[in-house]
Amino acid sequence: MPIPTSGSNSDSGPAGPGGPHLGGASAGESDPLLSYRERFPILDSVCYLVSHSLGAMPRKARDGLSRYADEWDTRGVRAWRDGWWDLPLAFGNQLAALLGAKPDTICMQPNATLASAILLSSLDFEGSSPDLRSGGKRNRIVTTDLDFPSMLYLYDSIELPDVEIVRVPTHDGLTIDGDELIAAIDERTRLVALSHVVFRTSFLHDVERITKHAHACGAEVLLDLYHSAGALPFSLDGLGVDFAVGGNLKFLLGGPGVAFLYVRRDLQDRLHPRVTGWMAHADPFGFRLPPMEHAEGIARFLHGTPAIPALRAAEPGLAIVREVGVEAIREKSLRLTRILLDHARTEGWGVRTPDDDTRRGGVVGLEPPHAYEVSQCLLDRDILIDYRPGGGIRMAPHFYNTESEVRHALATIGEILESGAWRRYESATRERVT
Repeated sequence: MPIPTSGSNSDSGPAGPGGPHLGGASAGESDPLLSYRERFPILDSVCYLVSHSLGAMPRKARDGLSRYADEWDTRGVRAWRDGWWDLPLAFGNQLAALLGAKPDTICMQPNATLASAILLSSLDFEGSSPDLRSGGKRNRIVTTDLDFPSMLYLYDSIELPDVEIVRVPTHDGLTIDGDELIAAIDERTRLVALSHVVFRTSFLHDVERITKHAHACGAEVLLDLYHSAGALPFSLDGLGVDFAVGGNLKFLLGGPGVAFLYVRRDLQDRLHPRVTGWMAHADPFGFRLPPMEHAEGIARFLHGTPAIPALRAAEPGLAIVREVGVEAIREKSLRLTRILLDHARTEGWGVRTPDDDTRRGGVVGLEPPHAYEVSQCLLDRDILIDYRPGGGIRMAPHFYNTESEVRHALATIGEILESGAWRRYESATRERVT
């Protein structure tokens, strides 16, 4: 998509975007993507480097919520047939275009954990593997110790007969050894479930290699896209995975309550989710008694009544990301995250993120001395970041961020350490440890 050239590309002075005290665009900082800053009101008042947790709200997200309110107010129950019923699938098709997937392969969900549960409930873990001479079962889920805990809790808690969870460990707290992961996938594996980009350290898996091996073993792949959708250019069709989940909360700028499930089209009608609901029925308004008769295609992975307000609020953010283009987002992310990495190395701070651009997502984890206390001081100063144990102070410059903001955050960390301001939170750290 073309990058707009209208609007201010740089700050003309103290009144410019973010203001110099927040690290806004400095005079002479030319970047066509900065024309988008005016679409995100929060950037006028804070240094926003936390899009990996919650993307900045587009100004038009408020319009999306107003649209929902107007539809409800003026159309009442008629709003359902005016488009509300179709929204989880129509939005899914917009997202499919961005993620390089075929139409009618994505349906929207309220969160990725529920999306994963629906998918897991549709898989057979009791079938035997013809590749095992003993006739043993293909009942393993292979995942990793670095995957998001919500998913690990789900895999560990699913009540399916004889399911065995294999978690490949991390040896450095940052990465997963690709060869070790490949070795864990064999003829006993039913599903490989892993994050495209690891939430804690931004480690980027070699998904194509893993998927190719999994398929050769007769297994299928479920990919968590939460930290890659909108941050990395990729094609779901190109990756070849069978299933994927993710959400619009972060780099897709959609807010909470908007997640998605991707199911490869040729697999859809073979699967019969047991976690289900009336919207997944072939005749939802027939209100028939069980047994369940699933709809055809991706609609069979729906469940109950959709969250219309959240979807309306998420539409503007997705439109902006499609307009900017994920390739441009990734190019800028690599430039700004390199500033973070190089500065940390120069200062002797720890880095909780792979240095290699090809193995790193859009987040950098910094671990200066007293990292937790420093993170709280940054928040006090309207530099929005987050802290994760084992991940350090996480920052994710998005397309709307400036180089000045990144350098402002780094300089502020140095000032906090030099002044001893971090000591204000020293007791809070002791309480967290005890």
